[in-house]
Amino acid sequence: MGDPSTERNIIWLESTDSTNNELRRRLNLSGNLTIIAAERQSAGRGQGDHTWHSEPGRNLTFSVLLRHRCLKASDALAVTSIMALGIRDYLHTKGIEPWIKWPNDIWVSEKKICGILVENSMRAGKIDFSIVGVGLDLNQTEWPSDLPNPVSLKELTGTEYDAREELRQLCDALAARSAQTATPEGVAGIIAEFNRVVVRLDRADSANNRLPLSEKQL
Repeated sequence: MGDPSTERNIIWLESTDSTNNELRRRLNLSGNLTIIAAERQSAGRGQGDHTWHSEPGRNLTFSVLLRHRCLKASDALAVTSIMALGIRDYLHTKGIEPWIKWPNDIWVSEKKICGILVENSMRAGKIDFSIVGVGLDLNQTEWPSDLPNPVSLKELTGTEYDAREELRQLCDALAARSAQTATPEGVAGIIAEFNRVVVRLDRADSANNRLPLSEKQL
């Protein structure tokens, strides 16, 4: 398959039940950093029992396959670190200053722009691969009234984005972060960086109550 730190393949679908499910169905044919993206998902989901709302064709809804070299089960936080820091890096290139809300949501000020769902597969005490679902609000500007504080990149910048081009850019950012985990030292480094910047809230509705994870008891 070549160098797993640099492989990438983006597959766009018009519709699927869930990009995580679709990627799992194609698992045996998929290399590291394979991405399945869909304009519409009928059963997209977030953390726990939450569903993910996205206006068809207006946002980035996709799943990425990460095949790991040296992740122990105890290094599971590295997977979240790859994704959250990579998305943060991408948003920085758009002039946005996001923050990571524990465990794996990306917010801008008081509004949520991105959610991440991590599914790890274990083998012999190591993480063999991860399928990670991402919903990033790109161009949507109208929202259901029951959604708490969503925001899109278009609402923040006033720019309409080409979803395919933005996903290529985001994939580059994720690939760079994934490459950091090729050695045990890199794994330790990316987890340490994540722990320095992630925020845990005592009250989710209070931006004044942010504390670094390293200063809080989980």
